[in-house]
Amino acid sequence: MTDQPKVAVVILNWNGLEYLKRFLPSVFKSTYPNLDIIIGDNASTDASVSFVSDNFPDARIIENDQNYGFAGGYNKILEQLDHDYFILLNSDVEVTEHWIEPVISLMESDTLIAAAQPKLLAYANKHLFEYAGAAGGFIDKYGYPFCRGRIFDTVEEDKGQYDGNSEIFWASGAALFIKRSKWIEAGGLDSDFFAHMEEIDLCWRLKNLGYKIMYCSDSKVYHVGGGTLNAENPFKTYLNFRNNLVLLLKNLPSNKTLPIIFIRFWLDLISLIKFLLDGKPQNAGAVSKAHVYFFKNLLKNMQKARSISKNQFNQAGMYNKSIVWRYFVKDIKKFRDL
Repeated sequence: MTDQPKVAVVILNWNGLEYLKRFLPSVFKSTYPNLDIIIGDNASTDASVSFVSDNFPDARIIENDQNYGFAGGYNKILEQLDHDYFILLNSDVEVTEHWIEPVISLMESDTLIAAAQPKLLAYANKHLFEYAGAAGGFIDKYGYPFCRGRIFDTVEEDKGQYDGNSEIFWASGAALFIKRSKWIEAGGLDSDFFAHMEEIDLCWRLKNLGYKIMYCSDSKVYHVGGGTLNAENPFKTYLNFRNNLVLLLKNLPSNKTLPIIFIRFWLDLISLIKFLLDGKPQNAGAVSKAHVYFFKNLLKNMQKARSISKNQFNQAGMYNKSIVWRYFVKDIKKFRDL
């Protein structure tokens, strides 16, 4: 028997057979002793489930009756587990053997730490940070997320410049460690997000409760990225703009909500015009569609906002300037130069 916390690595799968073939073997080489590996399947129509059952009999498979997206899918799966820690791991991530131990050790060291992420590097070029999380997530005053090691489309090479454990604003959903007790306290992911920015919303709610989100540089994983929707996909554009507005409405202090969202509308209009000038009318339409959704669901999301405690907000990781201005106007491309 071990007295180490019980950990569940949970991979949410939807038609990800090829990724499971490539990356699940690395997960099973994990050296953490008190570990269960769970495949949560979002009603895949490929041979994912049979592949796992045939080749990895030690994996536990939990099947959802339909595709609930990233957020809803994980909520359905995790409510059936009683582990001390959950690790939400994308199917397109290659892990290293000792990737779990340093993060759990860090999180066990402080009761206020609710969630954490490892260093995310690019699978295709393992010297580069990976877009989806890099060395930890931050957010600017207008709700634009960025990372240490990645601002918009500029990705840095990992030269150890962001080594050392540190507090961040949000941990990437590609490899998200979270204490089960804090997952329950925060209410899990918001299923209405479906996909994209749902982990930022969860981390912000945890920070509104006074908890810490951490980055652990002693743990490394390698992420393919864009496994479900590529960056140019209009549906991804829609989800990002829609969920970003909802994120702000739900989590900002009430005295800041209206002015910040008002400015974001104008910034979104600039993005819409840029999409049109770049010959991407479908992406421009996606921005407009996101705004329509926001107003149609305004009352519903205002009710969510009222239910979130914001009295203990931990502001670590919030950049109180405009990252858009600094990046596009001031030409600052690297986090350390901000």
